Amino acid sequence: MIMGGMPQEEQDEELMQSPMRMVVASFIKDKIAMVGLCLFVIIFLCCMILPFFFPIELNYQDVTQANAAPGFGLLKVPDSLQGNVQALSVGSTFSVGLDKDGNVYEWGTFPTDKLKNIPAADEMGQLTQISAGYDHVLAVNAEGQIFTWGNDRMGLTSIPVELEVSRQPIKQVSAGHQFSLALTENGRLYNWGSAYLLSIYFPEGVQGNIAQFEDNPNIVIALTNDGRVEPLSNKPSAYTNVPEEVQGNTVDIALSDESAAALTADGQVYTWGNNVYGSMNVPEEIQGHVVDIEGGRYHYTAILDDGTVTSWGNNNFGQTNAPEMTGVTDIFTNYFGSYAIDENGNAESWGLDGYLMGTDQLGRDVFRRLLLGGRMTMTVGFIAVIISTFIGVLVGGISGYKGGKIDNLLMRLTEIVSSIPFLPFCIILSSILGNSISELQRIILIMFILGLLSWPGIARLVRGSVLAEREQEFVTAAKALGVKEFGIILRHILPNIITVIIVNATLDFATCMLTESSLSFIGFGVTEPNATWGNMLNGAQNGQVIENYWWRWLFPAIAFGICTISINCVGDGLRDAIDPKSKER
Repeated sequence: MIMGGMPQEEQDEELMQSPMRMVVASFIKDKIAMVGLCLFVIIFLCCMILPFFFPIELNYQDVTQANAAPGFGLLKVPDSLQGNVQALSVGSTFSVGLDKDGNVYEWGTFPTDKLKNIPAADEMGQLTQISAGYDHVLAVNAEGQIFTWGNDRMGLTSIPVELEVSRQPIKQVSAGHQFSLALTENGRLYNWGSAYLLSIYFPEGVQGNIAQFEDNPNIVIALTNDGRVEPLSNKPSAYTNVPEEVQGNTVDIALSDESAAALTADGQVYTWGNNVYGSMNVPEEIQGHVVDIEGGRYHYTAILDDGTVTSWGNNNFGQTNAPEMTGVTDIFTNYFGSYAIDENGNAESWGLDGYLMGTDQLGRDVFRRLLLGGRMTMTVGFIAVIISTFIGVLVGGISGYKGGKIDNLLMRLTEIVSSIPFLPFCIILSSILGNSISELQRIILIMFILGLLSWPGIARLVRGSVLAEREQEFVTAAKALGVKEFGIILRHILPNIITVIIVNATLDFATCMLTESSLSFIGFGVTEPNATWGNMLNGAQNGQVIENYWWRWLFPAIAFGICTISINCVGDGLRDAIDPKSKER
């Protein structure tokens, strides 16, 4: 019969498709499988590509950022404060400010809810100074009274009696890390809080002669009325090596967590200490033009004589990306953020503005570790699957094709490997090896163990498929033509069972990821500081974390769950596409 000028037989022949095309077409029609594939591809690309744009230093940790909740706006000054700023202060993950009427403002992520318990305005009166620390705040009113709120551990709220009875006006206050400091107009410095964290020693002639002080968790340095820089410590350290050039000529001082800086009358900045993250590398072009300087955790910010502002040092949170603004009259810098105030009382900020997924117990960015952990988990799972698939196809192919004693021997070997309890075996091996191997060697060992103990399943599957295929006529024809056994397996049998291998490898990929994460979760897999989804969940085993720091376990659990479910959906879709009758079973 002729239809449209073409015989019906030719039309039927054109409609015929190869098995692979039929599988692909059937898979594409499976909406659940396609959704799973899209989700997995998105997660895979994110974990493989985004770490290059969001790098993380493996050994980095910062206790001041520990357990910060997800969110942004840590440096977003309230609109009602803009144009009316009197003072600002940067805390660990929050900020405080005063307007010109003495009203208090707070914003950001609070380490403790006690920071929200601000004393009543009528109780404090007209505030003139304010300082934010790790988890507490100090404020001073016009009468010289000091008020504090936030965490009250280690006597942070216990203002020294001698300070209260002195009735001296307060010149400067600082809410440090678990301690507080106050400087009176007569040049005397008082401290309270943790006596174990900070020990202050006053060299002869310094107490009562202090014009300014700066502090970090390790030391306090003072600027005396005669322009000398005095470290308030009797223990030699990098902070005590003050350059002779600044003595008697200093007008301002600043501290980062690893270094100190002094500004002399001629606008020159001198630094000393530990040059961590380049905090001591003062830009040459600003020398002689600096009029004010402030220090953050690992960076410095300065006002220049033309009213502009600049920053240098560590830039992991953009804290050195100073804005291009003029008319700057004051700067406030601490931790990882800075504020610049212009002549109109408006504030502009730069630096750490928040965390997309919060931080963990060591102050590490959960989002960045999630990306890095996903890459590690997927890499371990992928390489383990490659190893297990190669061994399984090799053993199963030889066993199924050869049969007889070889088949019997290989299948007994398969049963022996299958009988090895994987998790107990890895735990015992990890305990024996302990710290005798490097972390890289441990990761490689995990990949190989996963691969070497996971091949029996695919070996049995390949053996069964080869047993069926070797009886086909095309195999008999190949033998008759003198094709070598290896060529028959590789060129004729293997292509006919490749889809089965792909499906099994896909499902094994999810299983290997689960196994690796299980090992890391119980502490016997990839260990800190390397990140995997398993060891990220390891830190969230106690009830306090589950209840109060939900972001530490929720985001890794969601990513891991979506990834494994999507891989299984892809595997099920491939299985249904290859064997449509499987839907009926």
